[in-house]
Amino acid sequence: MSFDIPRNVILPVDAVDVRLDPGPHPFESENAGAIERNWQAETAANPALFDGTVMLLSRLAYTNRRLEGRCHAIRFATFMLWRRHQPVPTAEHAFAHAMLVSRDNALVAIRMGGHTVNAGSVYFAAGSFEPVDFVDGGADVDLNMMREVEEETGLDLRMARREPLYHALSTARGTVIFRRYFLDADADDIAAGIRAFVAADPEPEIVGPVVIRGKDDLPEGLKPHMLPLIDWHFSRTQ
Repeated sequence: MSFDIPRNVILPVDAVDVRLDPGPHPFESENAGAIERNWQAETAANPALFDGTVMLLSRLAYTNRRLEGRCHAIRFATFMLWRRHQPVPTAEHAFAHAMLVSRDNALVAIRMGGHTVNAGSVYFAAGSFEPVDFVDGGADVDLNMMREVEEETGLDLRMARREPLYHALSTARGTVIFRRYFLDADADDIAAGIRAFVAADPEPEIVGPVVIRGKDDLPEGLKPHMLPLIDWHFSRTQ
């Protein structure tokens, strides 16, 4: 099986070994014309879209508390077509979340800007794996987490205390690998710093921070995969 991972359950993960295959992803090779046609339609609707390089999985397995897989560099245009056609048996997406936990035990998420693919959506600051996130051919999950958080919020997580383990949640729409980072400040102060960063950024990716203080404190626009993560966090800390 290309994708052999339990679905819709939060899994403990000791290590992530996702390797970058230098060859093309079959989905991209087999759909070149459709990718171009869809990209023309996507950019006509949203000219702010950029055709950068992201990663798409061709294999992912969960064995002995390890995530092992293979991914390929693809165009963002390819990702947008895959997004429309998922689920695709030969291709899946994985992304990483640094779950920001404040000193007063709130979660600090973000709301995406109106010019982005996920306009108005609420989730933890994150982005697809890019070539810069790979070290010696393997995905560096924390590098991706820290890079995306700093780009979107201005927060530097390099000195933050983090949970020893990763966890993962795999659904029909993709696999999120997440880890809690514990910040030494209350949620309101963290949010104020993020708002100041966004205000000073000439091209911010996000509208601003969203503070979540409990299982029932669910903001409008929350991505579905966030619900079990929020429940998991507050169930473990109460």
